[in-house]
Amino acid sequence: MLKQRTIKSLTRAVGVGIHSGQKVEITLRPAAPNTGIVFRRTDLSSPVDIPVRPETVCDTRMATTVSPGGDPGAPRVQTIEHLLSACAGLGLDNLYVDINADEVPILDGSAASFVFLLQSAGIELQNAPKTFLRVKKTVEVRQGEGKRLMWAKLEPHHGYTLSFEIEFDNPAVSATGQRFVFDMGSGTYKRDIARARTFGMTADIELMRSRGLTLGGAMDNAIVVDDYRVLNADGLRYDDEFVKHKILDAIGDMQVAGHPMLGAYTSFKGGHELNNKLLRALLADASAYELVTFDDDSQAPRGFAELAPAW
Repeated sequence: MLKQRTIKSLTRAVGVGIHSGQKVEITLRPAAPNTGIVFRRTDLSSPVDIPVRPETVCDTRMATTVSPGGDPGAPRVQTIEHLLSACAGLGLDNLYVDINADEVPILDGSAASFVFLLQSAGIELQNAPKTFLRVKKTVEVRQGEGKRLMWAKLEPHHGYTLSFEIEFDNPAVSATGQRFVFDMGSGTYKRDIARARTFGMTADIELMRSRGLTLGGAMDNAIVVDDYRVLNADGLRYDDEFVKHKILDAIGDMQVAGHPMLGAYTSFKGGHELNNKLLRALLADASAYELVTFDDDSQAPRGFAELAPAW
């Protein structure tokens, strides 16, 4: 039986929220089978639990944000996608995330620090079957026209692949790889995807800060690009780090489904909003997906039965 996974022990991290600039602490705790990933706001007079589901997503501007029932006026947790991406990369199904503010810390701007934290806590197999969300027919969402066109789709596939293409009107970004395809069964998430950092253009950052956003952003937690070049002294971690970060985000956004995905994800210029629309479109059509388990590990897609190796 292909089993569910959680962590073996508590682990903690302290950092700043990239948008709020506030200091925040998170505590990652083991959770029982079939719990899923649940954020708990411990800073409130009565702690509030927020399960990660497509319907609890209340905002997708700049990041993925969840709240109870998706209520925009309720307590929230924003910028959850990098942590969720790390969970997906390690095959974790169940986790409590205690958090004392409304934003997950950005740490180094990638998922690598979260991978390290989770693996330091240890990964534990649980005596319950892992349930996958298998795509049965193609679902696609599109937005905009002409140069503003963007789209994302899910297609049937015995495994989980992600293909992303970016297009930015910036010489520094366009000089790097614009398209990348990643196979989650390859076992190379930590090496090929996890270290890709979030990025921003100087003009956009100045505008966002004037609106009270990216207050915690800095060159130690993001790639900063002006009109012509990358400003970070150490340059890029990958030759195609920009598009790889978009795949990192997409992995996290797809993990919002509540189950690991079996399907082929493809996107052109998409983002958090389009990813959530894609998930909602998939789940709105009962004939487009099914939930499956594997009593025999050998029947699962290649690479899905192995525990992630140590960092």
